[in-house]
Order: sequence, then structure tokens, then C-alpha cells
Amino acid sequence: MDLFEYMRSANQEKESPLAARMRPRTLEEVVGQGHILGKDKLLYRAIKADKISSLIFYGPPGTGKTTLAKVIANTTSAEFTQLNATVAGKKDMEEVVEKAKAARGMYGKRTILFIDEIHRFHKGQQDYLLPFVEDGTLILIGATTENPYFEVNGALLSRSAIFELKPLSIEDVKELIRRAFSDCDRGMGAYNAEIEEDALEFLADLSGGDARHALNAVELGIMTTPRGEDGKIHITLEVAQECIQRRAVRYDKSGDKHYDTISAFIKSMRGSDPDAAVYYLARMLYAGESVTFIARRIMICAAEDVGNADPNALVVAANASMAVERVGMPEAQIILAQAVSYVACAPKSNAACRAIEKAMQAVEQTGDLPIPTHLQDAHYKGAAQLGHGTGYQYAHDYPNHYVKQQYLPYELNGREFYNPTGNGYEKKIREHMKKIRSEADSE
Repeated sequence: MDLFEYMRSANQEKESPLAARMRPRTLEEVVGQGHILGKDKLLYRAIKADKISSLIFYGPPGTGKTTLAKVIANTTSAEFTQLNATVAGKKDMEEVVEKAKAARGMYGKRTILFIDEIHRFHKGQQDYLLPFVEDGTLILIGATTENPYFEVNGALLSRSAIFELKPLSIEDVKELIRRAFSDCDRGMGAYNAEIEEDALEFLADLSGGDARHALNAVELGIMTTPRGEDGKIHITLEVAQECIQRRAVRYDKSGDKHYDTISAFIKSMRGSDPDAAVYYLARMLYAGESVTFIARRIMICAAEDVGNADPNALVVAANASMAVERVGMPEAQIILAQAVSYVACAPKSNAACRAIEKAMQAVEQTGDLPIPTHLQDAHYKGAAQLGHGTGYQYAHDYPNHYVKQQYLPYELNGREFYNPTGNGYEKKIREHMKKIRSEADSE
């Protein structure tokens, strides 16, 4: 590196955005990701021992994929080089490979190639890397926000360890914001700025686990807020709202607002008011509520309040739950809105919910009642000699695939738990059960 390159690099580091300047340089500075970076975890031990194999880091933006690569760069004795798949071409890769071969041949040094946004490489570009990863010329570290099982060649995946990074917790993001305010070297400590607790909570919560998003807002707030009479820059909730262009919704996830909103949300779906249900969905999303939490509540409502009046409601809700995890925000809000409006508009029945409630009460009251002998399993050793299964009538041998016989324990004979309503599809269920029982009685 010549003098001009050194000066350019030094100036670029000073002028970089706060999120880039605050990027951890050592494992000890990394916040979050304890599931892969705990001191007893494989990745932590591998980085500490400088025994890195090819890796794929997968997770949402701002969770530390590039940070981990930089930590490895600062830790390893290997040559470290970086490419961004959005701008790199085959020529760039060829240059890296040639340098890696030279480093290995002349000095016996390994080369780690970090490729950011590796999912942007097409199949041919990924295939080009394969033989060099295979023979150890390159140790590949790929970072992607997309599911690597869909976006990265299977051959590269089979030669790499895959680590999923999770969104940072609110406490993790708060810790990073505090560091930024106090660090006079890389952060904003020299600006003599303070952040109020509700502003800290707001930024950490609204960041959605993306540290970069929160730190960008912090930097904007400090750089644009005039000093107070005490000579300090005060980042208040109002300043935080302006920096992130969102109003603070008073929505404590462990307090009354949380429970009131989710209660209104569920009662609106149960009450067949799609407009209100979607409104409360929007309030929760705006406040940063977890999409997986919302999806779970929709599934519960589909089973508890719609039930067999429209069995497809649970199918819609369950598929929405899977889809939001794969898609993420902001598109997940469309999927949730579809599920919410479907469940709200569906015919309602809580008959299945009532059935399990009554059945649970019966079990609690009567205990472990004997199962009728003809329903017991006759296949295990000695069962047939005990008469298990004797007298069982196979339903498919009878008209309507139904035969009257004792299914409940004899002590509960005549007890009813599931009583289909006349709503939606349950009306057909009720009519069907009445028909086959009536015809069986008349024979």
C-alpha cells in the first residue's frame, strides 16, 4: 500500500457512517448472536484458533454478517480479501485466485475470500469458485440475506458450514447505541450528546433488530440537533421520531397497550369485522410487533373461533405463518392482512374449542377410564389372548362407512363433546352425522 492509498483508507475510515465506524473489531466487541458465538460454540472456537473453514452467514440486514467477516479478518493469519457480488465480475475473481495461488505457493499462507451478497452471483460465477474451494486455494466466507439453500449452489453449500444470524434483541441494539454515544474514538462521544431513555427504547425497538438502522438514526440526530443551554445535544423522543420518520406508538410489549391491542385484534376477527381487525394489525406492525407473534394469534383464532365452520381458515393462517417467516417485512404485512381478513370474514364456530374443553374436564374428573376391549390393540404380544380387539367392527364394511358401536369408555356412554353448529361448513357436518346415525339406527 503506497502513501496515497494509506491516506485514502484512513480518511475513508474517519468519514464512514457511524454504523461502519462502530463495527466490532474483535469477538469480545460483538453484541448478540450468542447461539453461534458463545464461548462454547464451534464458530467462536474456530475463529479464536484461526481454524476457519468455508462458511456461509445467513440472516437479515444489520445482524452482523459483514461484522463477523471483519472480525475474522482482524483475527486470522491468512490473507483476507473481499468482493461484493453486486459489482464483482469474473475478472475480479480470477485476480483473487491468482494472488491466492501465489500466497499459498510462495509463503504457505491461506487466503480467505469474503463475498458479500453472494446470492447475487449467478450459477456460473459460483461454479467458478468451486474447484478453488475444493482444493483449499480459497476459504470462502459468503454473506447473504436470502435462504442459502435456495440461492447458493449445492456444491458450495456441501463444502461450507452454514450459520444463521438472528435479528438483534432490543437490549442488544440499546447496548450498541450506548456505545456509540460514549465512544470518543469511533463513535459520537466527542459531541457531548445524551439520549433520553424513551428515545433509546424507541430507536432500539423500531430498528427491528437491525443495528445499522438504529445507528444511522443516532448519527443523523446528533449531527442535526442544536445544543441545549447546558451545552449538550439532547436526543429526545421527538428527535428520534424525526430521524427515523416514524411517530412513536405507545405500545409497551409487556404492558397494557400490548394486551389491549392484541385483545381488540382478536375480538375484531372473532366478531367478523375485517376493517377493525386490519386496523389493529396495522397498529401492531407500526409499533414493531413481531410478525411471528401476530401469525400465531391468527392461527389460534382460526381454530378457536372459526373452527370447522370454515376448515380452510386454519390452512390460510398456517400458511401465512410460514410465509411471513420466509418473506419478512415489509411484504409480510400483505400476507398477514390476507390471513386476517379471511379469518374475520369466515363463518364462525367455537364447537371444536368447546369440545376439547369439555373433554379435558371429563378426563380431569373421571381419570384413566378403561378403553373398550374391542378398541384395544390386538397386535402386540399376548393381546389377542386377552381378547383385545375382539368384536371390533370395521367402519368401511358398512353403509356410509359408519357403524354404531361403543367408542367412548362405557362410563361415559352417551356423553357428547362436539356439537356442530349450523354455521358454514359445520352445517354440512351436522347434517352428515345426523344422516348416517339415523340410517344406522333404522337398519
